[in-house]
Amino acid sequence: MAWRWTKLTSAFPDCAYFVSIIRIEWPPPNYSLPPIVHIGPYLLRNNVFVAPMAGVTDRPFRQLCKELGAGYAVSEMAASNPKLWQTEKSSRRINHVGEMEPKAVQIAGADPTMLADCAKFNVERGAQIIDINMGCPVKKVCSSWCGSALLQDEKLVGRILDAVVAAVGVPVTLKFRTGWDRSNKNALTIAKMAESAGIAMLTLHGRTRADGYSGAAEYDTITAVKAAVSIPVVANGDITSPEKARFVLDTTGADAVMIGRAAQGRPWIFREIDHFLRTGSHLPAPLVAEVQPLMTAHLRAHYAFYGDYLGVRTARKHIGWYVRGLPGAEIFRQRMNRIESIEAQLDALNTFFEVQLAYGKRLQYSLCEQALAA
Repeated sequence: MAWRWTKLTSAFPDCAYFVSIIRIEWPPPNYSLPPIVHIGPYLLRNNVFVAPMAGVTDRPFRQLCKELGAGYAVSEMAASNPKLWQTEKSSRRINHVGEMEPKAVQIAGADPTMLADCAKFNVERGAQIIDINMGCPVKKVCSSWCGSALLQDEKLVGRILDAVVAAVGVPVTLKFRTGWDRSNKNALTIAKMAESAGIAMLTLHGRTRADGYSGAAEYDTITAVKAAVSIPVVANGDITSPEKARFVLDTTGADAVMIGRAAQGRPWIFREIDHFLRTGSHLPAPLVAEVQPLMTAHLRAHYAFYGDYLGVRTARKHIGWYVRGLPGAEIFRQRMNRIESIEAQLDALNTFFEVQLAYGKRLQYSLCEQALAA
């Protein structure tokens, strides 16, 4: 509780001065100062991060999320096989030209030497942080003994960590899962190995490889890992709202949260969560007048990044996510998937959002939810 004295002057010159006492509560209810998170020399803006997602977190989307409040973002995973480094797909994944710093590239593979060489290759091209993927549960990745499949071989994990950390002079981080399956959870062992190897930060998804993305994420393992290591720990999995972010941070003691699928179509979730963590209050839903030009700018950056033909087709998923939950979205999506040109795509999207103004100045996701419940 704090008191402040304020001297107020009347608008009338002949009037005497007077003093009032203003009572201010500080900190406000539910306020907590977010922890300061460093990755090596990099001080992050806040503790709300973008999760790397294949086919989603390309450079235009990462930059958009950072502009809308994300404190940190990691690229899509880049293959460690040197035969793939010069392919168009790989080149895009590690492209971070003009991106807000720090620039982080995630690498994936199973061979320690290849991963070390891949890390060096990316650092030479501007990567400031290297993230090692031991969290992807996708069958295509795990069948090559990459991603979360590595958790079955702790000795190989150790060799990979040692090799990559020794290969580069930038911070190396690790993203992983709680274990291979519910009967074989070894996140605590992996975390301690990582800290000993010199890993700068851990991001732990609260599911096993066998879980995929089904069921609910669990946070007990994240809590145990945070208690066992002294490096920053980031909690990931099922964080879909400001309240859930607050709950996960309080429950696990983690230094930060990482948001994945909840950011698809709603990249402003980062500023919403950051604001809630700092103040305990909610930001209002975005204005239609703000979202419309924001989406246009994102899509134009997307088209420039992928080219006209591929850009129009890969933009469809982003557009589908943007309109999801809004009145008229399903009919609009069906029509959108048949549009073949950039300008027609943008015109259709702008028309859709102009119609949204009939429901209010702010996006009205609740109207669609109410209709579905009726």
